[in-house]
Amino acid sequence: MRLLLVEDEPLTIRMLTKGLRERAYAVDVAPDGQTAQALAVDNAYDVVILDLGLPDGDGLELCRQLRDSGLTAPLLILTARDAVGSRIAGLDSGADDYLLKPFDFGELLARLRALTRRGARPLLPESLRVGPLVLNTHAQQAFCHDAELPLTTREYALLEFMARRAGRVVSRTDIAEHVWDQSYDPLSNVIDVYVRRLRHKLTPSGCQDVIQTRRGTGYMLSDGPPE
Repeated sequence: MRLLLVEDEPLTIRMLTKGLRERAYAVDVAPDGQTAQALAVDNAYDVVILDLGLPDGDGLELCRQLRDSGLTAPLLILTARDAVGSRIAGLDSGADDYLLKPFDFGELLARLRALTRRGARPLLPESLRVGPLVLNTHAQQAFCHDAELPLTTREYALLEFMARRAGRVVSRTDIAEHVWDQSYDPLSNVIDVYVRRLRHKLTPSGCQDVIQTRRGTGYMLSDGPPE
């Protein structure tokens, strides 16, 4: 799942990016409103976290601008402004939720899960099943025939992305937009490398055929026989 973090405070950026990436989010960072607008135009985000105190303008106005430009992803305002009027203004500007600083990271994760469950693209059932493959999205664990798979954070994120679209072909572009962040090199073969790693880890439990290749188009997760 790919997330845009609009924040200019270096310590908060380091804390959030580290924690979110450990929870299988791909995180792009925008330190100001202008960068945020450019990234939102060029990328398909699943969630946006927006700080209101930005160096080049007010976050409420940026929130309105992002919505006016067509952003449909759930948007969470993260700010120290605790007045009721500020919370009302944030929600009226297009935000879906509002979390005050300082905050508990566990609460932030819970709010992100809630937002994506009810957002424009509902994405978060707690359990996903594709044949003998089962994913627990809350614990971020994957099992094949009840045996837990030893996945890295990025491997799990890739497998979950495909599981949410089981039975549909997902292109490398789709995967790059939602599983990798702005550091992704479109000329690299990193996605194919990770697919091979997943197949290698699925094989001992008998799930190696769950990931199917569609030549020229991408990959598909399926519980049917390989075509």
